[in-house]
Amino acid sequence: MGSERINEIFDPGIAIKRAINYYRKRGYSDKWIEARLKGILDRNKLTDIWKDGGILQDYEYGILTNEIYKEWSGMKASEYKSYKGIRKESLRDNMSDIEIAFTDLGEIATRELAKEYKPYGLEQNKVIAKMDGNVSKVARDNLEEKLGKYVISNQNNLKYQYLDKKNWKMGEIKDERQSYKNRKKYKNI
Repeated sequence: MGSERINEIFDPGIAIKRAINYYRKRGYSDKWIEARLKGILDRNKLTDIWKDGGILQDYEYGILTNEIYKEWSGMKASEYKSYKGIRKESLRDNMSDIEIAFTDLGEIATRELAKEYKPYGLEQNKVIAKMDGNVSKVARDNLEEKLGKYVISNQNNLKYQYLDKKNWKMGEIKDERQSYKNRKKYKNI
């Protein structure tokens, strides 16, 4: 495993192939993977522009990202993750191709307007991020009107479900433990 990462330093294409295989194994389509990888590249271009605009702290990037998300989706990134039922997983890895397209559109529009107007500091960059999130919102509203349905989905790509401890009942926990003991006991027979 360590030698694989060293090889990736000398040939970054290996890391890209690993990422593509990771997504394929999880059932993502090549179209989705292509959009996701392009989104990563576009995101890096945006953060470079923000850096030039005086954004240096990690929390500032989060604030600006939330401005874009809130404007087009009505939710901050944390709220969007909660809506989709995910915790630590990547929000973008759990978006549909349409949701990724609107996220990318907001970020690309933010990047282009930031290049044009050259905002400096958090407050000026927030104004630009909010304007550009609105570009995605207008496109989203237009598509939803034509489709006659919402395009933001609470679906995620998890192959598992979180268990919420506060909703467990003691009897259910005992049943699970007993079931585990029985499986273990019968496995040895």
